[in-house]
Amino acid sequence: MDVLNVGCGAGFSGDRLDAPGPVVKTLIARGGPAVMMFETLAERTLAFAQLARRSDPAKGYEALLERLLRPILADCLAHGIALVGNFGAANPPGAARAIAKLAAELGLPAPRIAVLEGDDLSNRMNDQTPLQRLIGTDFDARRFVSANVYQGAFEIAQALRAGAQIVVAGRVADSSLTLGPAIAHFGWSREDWNALAGGTMAGHLLECAAQVTGGYYADPGRKDVPGLDNVGFPIAEIAADGSCVISKADDTGGVVNTLTVKEQLLYEVHDPAAYMTPDVVADITDARVEEQGPGRVRLSGVRGHPRPPTLKAAAFFEGGWAGDAEISYAGPNAEARARLAMDVIRNRLGKQLTLRFDLIGVCSILGDDAGRLLAGTPPGRATDVRLRVATRHDDPELIDLLHREVTALWTGGPAGGGGVKVSKRQRLEMCNFMIPRELAPASFHLAGATGDKESS
Repeated sequence: MDVLNVGCGAGFSGDRLDAPGPVVKTLIARGGPAVMMFETLAERTLAFAQLARRSDPAKGYEALLERLLRPILADCLAHGIALVGNFGAANPPGAARAIAKLAAELGLPAPRIAVLEGDDLSNRMNDQTPLQRLIGTDFDARRFVSANVYQGAFEIAQALRAGAQIVVAGRVADSSLTLGPAIAHFGWSREDWNALAGGTMAGHLLECAAQVTGGYYADPGRKDVPGLDNVGFPIAEIAADGSCVISKADDTGGVVNTLTVKEQLLYEVHDPAAYMTPDVVADITDARVEEQGPGRVRLSGVRGHPRPPTLKAAAFFEGGWAGDAEISYAGPNAEARARLAMDVIRNRLGKQLTLRFDLIGVCSILGDDAGRLLAGTPPGRATDVRLRVATRHDDPELIDLLHREVTALWTGGPAGGGGVKVSKRQRLEMCNFMIPRELAPASFHLAGATGDKESS
């Protein structure tokens, strides 16, 4: 049976750098057509990439790109395993240049690199009026940084058909990183709805890497996962009808079973009957998840409906500064001393800043910006407590003031405080909106040996 193997090399920016190697070795051992996809671009990650590009136009792509690809690039090129990733982030051309440079350093023939274009609306629309009309009252021209639209799989497919060995994307739908190679391999048309939906859900199962191979599934004593310290990343064996079998890299830890697949299948799906993507609307209400053998689970029966007329987009705006500071208290009466330190900071800064307090070890995880949950938690006898204070403001000087006040607790606060740690960072605020497809056409170009544009 004609099968395309798609391996996952990353599920987010900062994922494990040693995980792609076993996947590539497994693809080589299995033989047949294969692709490696890398999903490294959450909305938060793209926001940070936009800030990096603003400070240095040469940056703005995945910071770990060179370290991610260096161990596998030679094997992938030698065995015809294409690489597809959204590691271009806010600067896909910069990522292409970095990959071309890496190939040269490794003494490899210059790879054919395709760069996807069109997702960055701020570059395309010098006139902000269309964006302002689409976003509405949330649009703030004074604070506007950028806007990116989620593009689909067909330009990825076209790039692969044009001979690209590596496809560098910015903002595309996560599932499109897998669907694009499947379209290129099987020749699916834009109206092969069921096949497109099946390929989309195969991509959905891969996009978070170890989540489907036991990582996010693990819960000791309830859902035990062997070898979690060496959890293997997943591989989807996609068939011509869009069905797939999920497995993982050979000789690795983790587990693939019907439960791990079902959990990931439902992850971030707002409506199982209408999971909207740029390529197709997928319906998993009649999908079948069946174990095919140890570590092999088949997904079939996904149905597809025509893609939506609009695309999702995200706009980013300057959001001032965020900062936090921490200090620890331990031993007898530690919680009372931490609560006293909290009162000191509130009394000194509460009129100037909106503060969030957490007592790590008592109450620190749940959404409690207003402090009601913490205030309603009776004082206890915790003997290992870390006070965290966080705030945000347009004026970075006020963030520095918070840092100084918490640092002053070394000697000016309750007894036994120590281990002060402070941080300050720029913030971006985001709003999502929909844009008609005709306003956001996608394209690609093939880069030459230096990563620069060669032909369209």
